[in-house]
Amino acid sequence: MSRRLSATDTNYQQESAGRGYFAALASARYLLLTTFKPVGSPISAPVHGLADGDRAYFRAWSRSGTVKRLRHTDAVQVAPSTRLGMYSNAPSVDATARLLTGEEASRVAGKLAGRYPARHRFLIRPRRGQIVYYELLPCDAADDQAVEDAQG
Repeated sequence: MSRRLSATDTNYQQESAGRGYFAALASARYLLLTTFKPVGSPISAPVHGLADGDRAYFRAWSRSGTVKRLRHTDAVQVAPSTRLGMYSNAPSVDATARLLTGEEASRVAGKLAGRYPARHRFLIRPRRGQIVYYELLPCDAADDQAVEDAQG
């Protein structure tokens, strides 16, 4: 009987690093994003997203619980899933979410609109707030990004 791999399994992370950290997410239409409450309990929700090598992107409503939890902590776990988020066929990977603004957000909005054209046309629902875009970084890359931001 084979053992199930976890996101913290060193062998799995080394294997996926050769193909890109988010390679397991590349073909997924939905991502199961797990964020954490201030007390540490996890909450998962399916989001629209796409993976591109060592980076992945997703969008969410500004008033959603996901975005509120991301204001508290940027640590997340992500895995490919179904639309309802009830099934994931790959282990989750640890990542850090970074809010995108300005030109970066516009570029990611264009990528996501290209991948989900029908959904993009119906995203205007004022009572839910605005759509915000996030970039997912591998945990070690996020640490490097924070050092670069502090330096310059």
